[in-house]
Amino acid sequence: MAYLILLALGALDAAGYSVIAPVVPEIAQATASSPATIGVLIATFPVGMVIGFAAAGASARRFGPKPVILAALGVIAFGSLGFVLGADLPAYFTARFVMGIGSGGLWIGITFDTLQRWPGQEYLCMSRIFTAYSAGGLIGPALGAISGIHGPFLAYGGLIAAALALVAFLAPPAETRVFVSDRSALRLPGFWSASAAILFTVLALSIVEGVLPLHLSSQLEQSELALTYASVSLLVAGSAALAARFRPRTDVLAAAALITAGLGLAGATDTVALWIVALLLAGVGIGLGNTGSIGMLLESVRPERIVTAMIIWSQIGILGYLLGPIAAGTVADRFGFSALGLVPLVAAAVLLKAIHWAPRVTTESARAER
Repeated sequence: MAYLILLALGALDAAGYSVIAPVVPEIAQATASSPATIGVLIATFPVGMVIGFAAAGASARRFGPKPVILAALGVIAFGSLGFVLGADLPAYFTARFVMGIGSGGLWIGITFDTLQRWPGQEYLCMSRIFTAYSAGGLIGPALGAISGIHGPFLAYGGLIAAALALVAFLAPPAETRVFVSDRSALRLPGFWSASAAILFTVLALSIVEGVLPLHLSSQLEQSELALTYASVSLLVAGSAALAARFRPRTDVLAAAALITAGLGLAGATDTVALWIVALLLAGVGIGLGNTGSIGMLLESVRPERIVTAMIIWSQIGILGYLLGPIAAGTVADRFGFSALGLVPLVAAAVLLKAIHWAPRVTTESARAER
């Protein structure tokens, strides 16, 4: 029962990322905003998440994951109201920021509850959490199919309110697992490779959700965008689950290739059929990158010492959701969507450099055996 609740919470959290994707063209039209402005709007969400990560990490150690989850859900619901009651860019910016704070807290609560309940199965269980997050991308676009700006966020707020009641049934774990902060983990090369991997993956996700819809809307209506993004989420979920069967490093390298090819193709064409192929490549790559990056982190740092590493890794990763829309929006403004592939190409080069720099075996257990 507890695992199902955590999976459901992960799916709802992810829906908060993606509910805005089919609504982006409506916001741009209603507020006469450029791609760069919309990119900044999308980026306010990860700014809030960075704050949420830090606050939730300290709170989870002191009070446990469940209070953190409850508080985070309340903040998300409050932020959703900004899109329901607001009618201009300042209101939307504020609402997106507040939702980001809540989402950051919810991620930390879900993660530490999962690590606490299933010791020894961290990689497998976290791969399933990422699968739930990926599947949650179905919920966001489905809600985004509701016409207009206010309706999708009203429906999402209602789901978050229902989740508050669901968490009441979240029983405490059989054993309490003590997590400690350990800044020495930040000196491990494997930690930085894992951080580069999640940064790249989330950057790609932010481009797909935040800037690419402006390009796709030239051929697709809001409801068609919603269906397209729901289909992409299925691909992300499936590949995230499949990724646990392979070595994390292999997953990340495959993700770099698929995402770079997919986003490059998506920006370079105006043909719907090729967009589908491009999104298929990018979606599979994002799923592999999500699972592979957490696997690289768990290979490098023991779960009992992972508090600091997990918070910093999460903050670095969500930096991609900040940089992606800004970089991609600026490139689209200045050079057109055909140049969109330059952003993941540069990011992939940085990722490959980080992986090459880190030794292939960086786990603490491997060093202890030697």
